[in-house]
Amino acid sequence: MSGLTLDAVASGSPYVGYVYSYPHKTAHRPLEPALPLARVWAEEPKEGLFGYVHIPFCEMRCGFCNLFTTTDARRGQVTAYLGALERQAAAVAEALGAWRFARMAVGGGTPTYLEPGELERLFRGLQDNLRLSPEGRLASVETSPATATAERLAVLKAWGVHRVSIGVQSFFADETDALYRPQRAAEVEAALQRIRDAGFRCLNIDLMYGGAGQTPARWQASLDAALAWAPEELYLYPLYVRPLTGLGRRGWSWDDQRLDAYRRGRERLLAAGYEQVSMRMFRRPGGDAQDSLPYRCDQDGMIGLGCGARSYTRRLHYAWPYAVARAAVRSLIEDYSGRARADFALAHHGIALADEDILRRYVLLSLLQVRGLARAEAKARFGRDPMALLPELEQLAARGLVLATDDRLALTERGLERSDAIGPWLFSQAVRENMETFTWT
Repeated sequence: MSGLTLDAVASGSPYVGYVYSYPHKTAHRPLEPALPLARVWAEEPKEGLFGYVHIPFCEMRCGFCNLFTTTDARRGQVTAYLGALERQAAAVAEALGAWRFARMAVGGGTPTYLEPGELERLFRGLQDNLRLSPEGRLASVETSPATATAERLAVLKAWGVHRVSIGVQSFFADETDALYRPQRAAEVEAALQRIRDAGFRCLNIDLMYGGAGQTPARWQASLDAALAWAPEELYLYPLYVRPLTGLGRRGWSWDDQRLDAYRRGRERLLAAGYEQVSMRMFRRPGGDAQDSLPYRCDQDGMIGLGCGARSYTRRLHYAWPYAVARAAVRSLIEDYSGRARADFALAHHGIALADEDILRRYVLLSLLQVRGLARAEAKARFGRDPMALLPELEQLAARGLVLATDDRLALTERGLERSDAIGPWLFSQAVRENMETFTWT
């Protein structure tokens, strides 16, 4: 990333790195000394927090996956992990004082790897220890075709889960086999039917383009198969091959026609009446995918629970250490599961944001959305117009990647499809250096 130039951003590969948060966890380092959460959160606004819970278990590890997750966990390991989650939730509650959650998500991994009784325990523990419950707020849970059983979905529905996101990736078995993700179309269709029958307000389907053997016709067919379920949201992900993943270890060579697939997918979803929210996210207008209590990740705080979860305040981001390789992930989960409650009252690992990175985070998380960045709002927050504060924005505009009006800065259509190059290019030098010296395990 240190060698990423503006020329490369404008005309090189559009696929440098997916920026879903900033800074990335590979920029985190041990906090010495560890910081008491009561002090970390003492001066923070806490009326509209995001609560995220990480379940690091899956029934299989997809070849492209670099998430913090492991497979084949024994039930005893799951029980120990849930106990640690309860201790962490209680410690966080004591540290926060007064608070309110605006949104909630349970991700992973695959949260529905948990058995129905374990899901019940998860939600009960969150409610009893932290007053964090899906009921009454936008709450999302991730699932997979194999684990979206009627019994598990019934637990999610009973607890008031609003949104279910299912990773399908492709409706063709040979394509998912090539991604180290064996599944069959009948299994996918049955899972989608169960989700619809359960009556969740929002269904999201994840699809992936750029895999081996995927042709334009196949990609179109997967899009049409997903649209047949009229999902409220669709995410279109380009395939990335990352260090220590199954495909990465094989030196996988994937379809270099990802940009064409993105354009075809975007055209198909817009024609079907969906609005584009970001490079990846598409939403059906009128779909019940919003809530009344707003949350903005560029301004509001986040409480992450579980090994692999990230938390952030305006100045400090902290999380448990990050790993990808199976042995390292399992070691970290075992360490987390054995922690005493007092350990969870401290932030052990993270990064304190410099003023420059607070600005860059705000710009990145705004600019990478279709709506873009409101210039007056940014000026009120940072004292000057963002174009003056970040010369890179002027350079992007000169290359036709950003459209600057009196009111907003927004990516052009060409800029939007290069989001995964523009995002990493806007990282600060300090964050880049931390990421590049991260030891992958």
